[in-house]
Amino acid sequence: MPLKSELTIDVEPKTTHQVPACCSARYNLALLAFFGFFLLYALRVNLSVALVDMVEPNTSLAKNTTSNVCPEHSSTINVPRNTTGEKYSWDADTQGWILGSFFYGYIITQIPGGYLASKIGGKLLLGFGVFGTSVFTLLTPLAANLGVGYLIAVRALEGLGEGVTFPAMHSMWSSWAPPLERSKLLSISYAGAQLGTVVSLPLSGLICYYMNWAYVFYIFGTLGVLWFFFWMWLVSDTPETHRSISRAEREYILSSLKDQLSTQKSVPWGPILESLPLWAIVVAHFSYNWTFYTLLTLLPTYMKEILRFDAQENGFLSALPYFGCWLCIILSGQIADYLREKQNLSTVCVRKSFTLIGMIGPAVFLVAAGFIGCNYALAVAFVTISTTLGGFCTSGYSINHLDIAPSYAGILLGITNSFATIPGMVGPVIAKNLTHNNTVGEWQTVFYIAASINLFGAIFFALFASGEVQDWAVSGYHLHRN
Repeated sequence: MPLKSELTIDVEPKTTHQVPACCSARYNLALLAFFGFFLLYALRVNLSVALVDMVEPNTSLAKNTTSNVCPEHSSTINVPRNTTGEKYSWDADTQGWILGSFFYGYIITQIPGGYLASKIGGKLLLGFGVFGTSVFTLLTPLAANLGVGYLIAVRALEGLGEGVTFPAMHSMWSSWAPPLERSKLLSISYAGAQLGTVVSLPLSGLICYYMNWAYVFYIFGTLGVLWFFFWMWLVSDTPETHRSISRAEREYILSSLKDQLSTQKSVPWGPILESLPLWAIVVAHFSYNWTFYTLLTLLPTYMKEILRFDAQENGFLSALPYFGCWLCIILSGQIADYLREKQNLSTVCVRKSFTLIGMIGPAVFLVAAGFIGCNYALAVAFVTISTTLGGFCTSGYSINHLDIAPSYAGILLGITNSFATIPGMVGPVIAKNLTHNNTVGEWQTVFYIAASINLFGAIFFALFASGEVQDWAVSGYHLHRN
């Protein structure tokens, strides 16, 4: 208890008076990371838009059985567009391999990325992760010309590059984020991912329309390379090595973290893998992503095959759910730290509450999506509300790794993200197998499964999560309550 009151007296005045957020080194890091994750997600989703233009119309996705429950909402108008881009005769299975190959690379580098970040620092790893992804994006048109095998290989290599980025960022924040500013700083940096999707979906469509699909890869790839040079020039792994940080800010950050970091060189793999709070994050992360991927990859199919309306006809509507999520991530980060600092709510209470809202909310609206009849406006509203509420999880389980083991946050995120990548690979496949006839009943089953998994993850996290630094994560087993 004396330690807690000491920290309160020592840290809080510096938070409000001596170390302003504006123009500080830690918020500059959050802003640069924001643009980094903006570009990473733009690089990740641009292929799904460009692929429509890359494939010859007669070899596009195989025709599915369309349900006649709902009347046709709109007819697709063939608008003239730029046709200078190459066309390829890839069937539906081949396109599936091209789109899925990213995840096979992505899952491999999660844990190695976290381990490497703890050894060499997150700056180089994140920087070269984005740089590598950008270079392979620039090579995508060439790879497509050489053959589908080359394109799949290039996409898998992009996945390898992106796989290290989240663990590397978590590892950097373990040295940079004061405990009472974690939600704010991390939500700013990771919100870039959602905004990247918001901007790149319609923008990629416009580039394909007015130029040709190759420029989608050239433009975003070039921006990624430019970002890399700014990152390497302006960022440091720790406050101690930063060139322009103020002395007051450096002391504030270091003093706030002094009882939370470990000095031991070896990674305590045994205690990490036996840690129940870690497995609570694993289950929550896996469950959330199952619903996330089901919603974002299959709801357009549901609207097209059941509601008879193609959501891709309107770039704004397809980006709207991501925009809602971006807003929610930014706001929930501010609210979470306000509740912890000003209202004295415990860290574990905030993390559990935000996770429950961010997982049960989407589950409810996902089930509701199966019972909306032929109301297209309601379908768009439900998917937007569902994805928006999911933003609460960024200040819930998503940054809980830093609460329980700041020194090993990158490794922990690598472990949880490895499990959480599996739904991206198998969830849509299982859903496709359940909807052969595209009936309303089949789709309700898909939504029930996803919602049930989400509900289980939320309850498991609420029961077993922790907000305290674990004894194996600090030197001398000093336990410090946030």
